[in-house]
Amino acid sequence: MLAGDPYRPMDPELVQARARARRLCEKLNATLETLEPGNQAQRERRRIAEELFATGGDSVWLQPPFYCDYGFNIELGERVYFNFNCVVLDVCRVRIGNFTLLGPAVQIYTAVHPLDADERREVEWGMPVEIGEDVWIGGGAIVLPGVRIGDRSVIGAGSVVARDIPPGVLAAGNPCRVIRTLDSSR
Repeated sequence: MLAGDPYRPMDPELVQARARARRLCEKLNATLETLEPGNQAQRERRRIAEELFATGGDSVWLQPPFYCDYGFNIELGERVYFNFNCVVLDVCRVRIGNFTLLGPAVQIYTAVHPLDADERREVEWGMPVEIGEDVWIGGGAIVLPGVRIGDRSVIGAGSVVARDIPPGVLAAGNPCRVIRTLDSSR
């Protein structure tokens, strides 16, 4: 699966791993928001995130609801932020760099399905996604399998990112394309 080879998604071990992630997401999504520093809900979210993610659960900020396939294929840098309603289909590795912000309803997909209907009944495969440091992905953006987004780039709201985006640019649209280079002096 992680190597990008075809796999059978209904394999009992994978079904069990997805069920684990669903249970953890369900617990996370049931936590209540309170504004008191060090409140119980925030401590519980942190505990769940540390169990769910491969790395970065100790400093991630999640606004529920949040959904993922496995969780253990998600590697987060320091202080990654997920706004409401984010979805990460992590059949392959998803790496998100330090201080990256994901707006509401951002979706990250690594799953790839065959075009042939008979094959699609049996197998799928995945392609990893890498998002650099200090990236901002606007609300409703979709990041497709195999994409890399460079450090300090900004992805406009509603964009569909179907190819790699270089560092330090503003990119937007469907398909997402570079609009301009960002001034790094600000």
